[in-house]
Amino acid sequence: MVKNLVSLFSRFIPRHLLQNWAAFFLRTIAFVYSGNKFQDPITGKRYRKLLPYGRIVSRPNALAPHSLSLERHRLLWLYLKERTGFFTDNLRVLHIAPEYCFLKPFKALSNLQYITADLVSPWADIKLDVRSIQYPDSSFNVIICNHVLEHIDDEQKAMSELYRVMAPGGFGIFQVPLDPSLTQTLENPAYNTPALREKHYGQRDHVRLYGTDYAQRLRSVGFTVIEDSYVKQLAPELVQRYALPKDEIIYLCKKS
Repeated sequence: MVKNLVSLFSRFIPRHLLQNWAAFFLRTIAFVYSGNKFQDPITGKRYRKLLPYGRIVSRPNALAPHSLSLERHRLLWLYLKERTGFFTDNLRVLHIAPEYCFLKPFKALSNLQYITADLVSPWADIKLDVRSIQYPDSSFNVIICNHVLEHIDDEQKAMSELYRVMAPGGFGIFQVPLDPSLTQTLENPAYNTPALREKHYGQRDHVRLYGTDYAQRLRSVGFTVIEDSYVKQLAPELVQRYALPKDEIIYLCKKS
């Protein structure tokens, strides 16, 4: 019943309101989870356990109470900190569909010109359609656009726009839900109702389910793509302590 109510709320209440309410509630009761088994690298907060999370299958120890970070968010934070100059270099950054857990920490970085963008979210600095980005060529050193492309019908146009506004020498991280058992992305025009999309793609507003050809699809518009198994290079005790996704591949996209 609880799962059905959550699903119902997520369909009819704007995402930003749900996250604001959740953040307020969880910060209020976060002391219940205090301990030293898990740590959120974004906030430094420590917990005896994290909250379960998942639309279809509930994952234990997934959601950190203070930041609302999930496994993939904590991994991205560590990756940006250890493998890039994101936290130190002077960079112009475009963050499309910004995740709640990153908004305040990224805006606080004095080395960044940090611009957030979204088609509908009131959190974002600007309204932006990723298929038609209103900035000139080579405008940004870094572009973050995670869990967006699976929603976009004209994927090639969106990828081409991301490539166009990235400055030479810049990089982007464009994560998507991906099924590693698929060698080709599943994309069928017959799956044209919310129910069919949820059944085949995992969510009602997804228009495809990416397979292992995802990197090649990014390369087709000009990106140099590094498929980085960064998480597998971390010590197992850190993967467990930060509650990271053990098989996530980071898709680092560069413009020569």
